[in-house]
Amino acid sequence: MALFATISITFIPLLIGIILLYGTYKQVPTYESFVEGGKEGIKIAIQIIPFLVGMLVAISVFRASGALDALMNVLRPFMKAIGVPAEIVPLLFIRPISGTAALGMTSDLIAVHGPDSFIGRLASILQGSTDTTFYVLTVYFGAVGIKKMGDALKVGLLADVFGIIIAIVVVSIFFGTR
Repeated sequence: MALFATISITFIPLLIGIILLYGTYKQVPTYESFVEGGKEGIKIAIQIIPFLVGMLVAISVFRASGALDALMNVLRPFMKAIGVPAEIVPLLFIRPISGTAALGMTSDLIAVHGPDSFIGRLASILQGSTDTTFYVLTVYFGAVGIKKMGDALKVGLLADVFGIIIAIVVVSIFFGTR
């Protein structure tokens, strides 16, 4: 275990050092390139802020209005019929919208049901197997000015659905059902 801890602690500084040495070897002005990258990062962060605020407000309205709860109640019988615990349904809907909210839900599910429970394992795998599709489209596409994102939305949501299905199948096969 100590070997893995040592590797994880030294990996990133070692990688940065190798990149700097390679850049110096190739006669790239490494410090100036670093500063330019920092400037670009700040510009991008400022461009993203309005989209980020809009997305956070939309998420808050969606949850506070009761729309998420209503959607969960409609889908709960179907999810139960296919063997998916009702407790996991909110995570299925919030994960494509907000990574932070999904992480909070995952933490709550693990705290209540335990990390080795079917629900805890399913929540953990769902957390890592799908992406925040709406967040990515809203924030990143908006920041670079892409207006037509219909195809990207379809592909992103399709990937989310496949991630959810595969997570349920994998947890069911390897860890059994509830």
